[in-house]
Amino acid sequence: MEQPNGRLASAMAYAALIHGIQKRKGTNIPYVSHLMSVSALVMEFGGDEDQAIAGMLHDALEDCGAEHEKIIRTNYGDRVANIVRGCTDGVPDASGRKPPWRQRKERYLEHLRGAAMDTLLVSACDKLHNARAIVADLRAGHDVFSRFTAGKSGTLWYYDELASLFRERLGSDAAVARELTAAVEAMKSEADGIRPVR
Repeated sequence: MEQPNGRLASAMAYAALIHGIQKRKGTNIPYVSHLMSVSALVMEFGGDEDQAIAGMLHDALEDCGAEHEKIIRTNYGDRVANIVRGCTDGVPDASGRKPPWRQRKERYLEHLRGAAMDTLLVSACDKLHNARAIVADLRAGHDVFSRFTAGKSGTLWYYDELASLFRERLGSDAAVARELTAAVEAMKSEADGIRPVR
């Protein structure tokens, strides 16, 4: 990736503004830290500036509302807006509700099977950061799965499906697919109380 210009800084400021005081689920960690981490992972795995910007904004529609799509499209272009749309597994309705969890996740997995490579990289980085955070919290002794709608079994099912899908779509040799698979295997081991011998 070339040296980032002001667009990425602008996207970071916009993400911080719209996500405001949101926190990571079950923590006091500002949500924007996740967005910054995903954007950084996109760059580390070879993404370009548009993909890094999409990484910064990937939860804008899902967490802040569909009205942000037009703003993203106007300020950052169609490609960024399309990636963000492609990373969105459900937009809240007028009452702030989304479809049921399992239905959304099954639909999103099906969507990823035909998604553009642009979207796959950003989505994989999002899932990788989430998986690593879950592993870190499990290792710290936190009751992580109580934070999630699907609990332990549903969360493990979803991440297993994601890892398999990204290996299939990106290739098992793709660095991000390998890292996600390793994180998901660590998640399963930690969830079962099995610690690798060091």
